[in-house]
Amino acid sequence: MLAHATISPATRTPIGYHTGHTAADPSDLWSTASRQTFARNRAIYMEGDRADRVFKVISGAVRTFQLLEDGRRQVNAFYLAGEMFGLEATGDYRFSAEAIEASQILVLRRERLGMRLESEPALMGDLWRMTASELERAQAHFALLGRKSAVERVASFLISMGERTGTDGAMELPMCRQDIADFLGLTIETVSRTMTLLEERKLIAMPSARRIVIRDRRPLMALDS
Repeated sequence: MLAHATISPATRTPIGYHTGHTAADPSDLWSTASRQTFARNRAIYMEGDRADRVFKVISGAVRTFQLLEDGRRQVNAFYLAGEMFGLEATGDYRFSAEAIEASQILVLRRERLGMRLESEPALMGDLWRMTASELERAQAHFALLGRKSAVERVASFLISMGERTGTDGAMELPMCRQDIADFLGLTIETVSRTMTLLEERKLIAMPSARRIVIRDRRPLMALDS
């Protein structure tokens, strides 16, 4: 079983006092959050834990997942810099969350979030935009698992990652092939074969296992349609 990440005082820093970062705008939803560092593969929270905090990725990347009854892992989502996670409609987390790589995470107590929204209703717009983006990704993931072939799933994933990282060409994926397979509902062998196929078709190039270059975007997007 995964253990909770233990955060020493040295890794918990108020916003604006962390080397290399400037203070947040006081009107920002996250201006009262604390900053925590999570090492690679460390748990941020576990499925079933009390959902008393919400999170935002500053650097690094996070995966949320469930362990199925047969022992398999289903990755539910990936979160990159600037994206929020951990906001639940119920009192418990539905998924576990882990840092994929060393990550800087903003942590905001749920009751503090409620107080900020009550005293500053204008901040609701920030929360709405984050929640809407999360819903859109969840709907896209559901459609991907429901009706797309392996090639379509991988193409969809690469297009999405390119858009989220803001790169039209080269991107460095933080997640490994097993993460991708568990997210797409495929085996790692199928993901590897499919990426090789896309490379042979000259739609992508793979200088390394995690560095992907989209060479021909239009036919790759056609596979995603």
